[in-house]
Amino acid sequence: MTPAPAAAGISIEGVTLSYGAEVVLRDISLAVAPGEFFALLGPSGSGKSTLLRLVAGFVRSQAGRVLIGGADVATLPPWKRDVGMVFQNYALWPHLSVAQNVAFGLEERRWPRARIDARVREMLELVGLSAFAARRPGQLSGGQQQRVAIARTLAIEPRVLLLDEPLSNLDAKLRASTGLELKRLQRRLGVTTVFVTHDQQEAMTIADRLAVLDHGVIQQAGTPRELYDAPVNRFVAEFVGSINLYRGRVERADAGLRRLVVADLGAGAIPAGRVDARLADAAGEALIAFRPHAVRRADSAPDGGLCFEAEIAAAEFLGEFVRYELRAGALRVTADLPHARHQGALAAGGRARFAVPPEEIIVLAVD
Repeated sequence: MTPAPAAAGISIEGVTLSYGAEVVLRDISLAVAPGEFFALLGPSGSGKSTLLRLVAGFVRSQAGRVLIGGADVATLPPWKRDVGMVFQNYALWPHLSVAQNVAFGLEERRWPRARIDARVREMLELVGLSAFAARRPGQLSGGQQQRVAIARTLAIEPRVLLLDEPLSNLDAKLRASTGLELKRLQRRLGVTTVFVTHDQQEAMTIADRLAVLDHGVIQQAGTPRELYDAPVNRFVAEFVGSINLYRGRVERADAGLRRLVVADLGAGAIPAGRVDARLADAAGEALIAFRPHAVRRADSAPDGGLCFEAEIAAAEFLGEFVRYELRAGALRVTADLPHARHQGALAAGGRARFAVPPEEIIVLAVD
């Protein structure tokens, strides 16, 4: 295989982009390391696709800089940035064969014919489509079309690969397998890759790191585990995974000014010492949150944790676990309890006690 070009890092510095009075990106600063698989995650209209197109050179900002491999590319057109982009609809030529689609960019660059043919064979072998070289895109599955689009993009030897919702046209099962295949391919090539998605499960499965955007602002950037376990605000907590979230307060205790977290679950005060280091100087209204998988059956509260009694309102069997909807007073709690063959499900209408360990409790500022 032809050696891949050296991966290039991406640096976005203080970027602001507007369309008239509408601000689409607000003071964005972000760094993607060479060879990293990075995801831009957010709801529709958050600015993630615009940010990707900015790196590609299809749009320009009114302020800030974009650097690729340490070089400012603001004045360079897309075809001079050493960037390859795969669009959401793959943008394959329907009248050309798979091989001709992969060769298209090379022919535009006026590569010698023999070199083009060798590169096309190499790329189709890389994505496992050597046997489909003569087919047209319409004769392929969605996953195969995506691989053709990736092969065509990689053929031009980009230092950065940009993917705009690359899996959105696939069904759920194919999306999962294709995502893992895409990650293996990226690892093999070592090319710096940024992909856009609105699917948090997809981003957390594939990406090394990700940034969550909302209304053109980066809310948080980090590894999937960092965003899941330690969200910095309510938006990230609710967008990345399922979560139970309630209003509460942080109080000063009488002895030693020890902080307490109070949630309206009939649970009383929860010692905050093992909950969140950011509470060192906090007091007042707060949001109390915990993931559904943190809830467990209990007769008493874990040391310093949360314990409450609730009615089982509904149960949903999901194979590896059972998702329960619990009623605790006026509040609703989602609990994901592990399933085992020898255990029966909790009966709807019954009551039970539940607990959440203190280290699983997240405290956030009230918006």
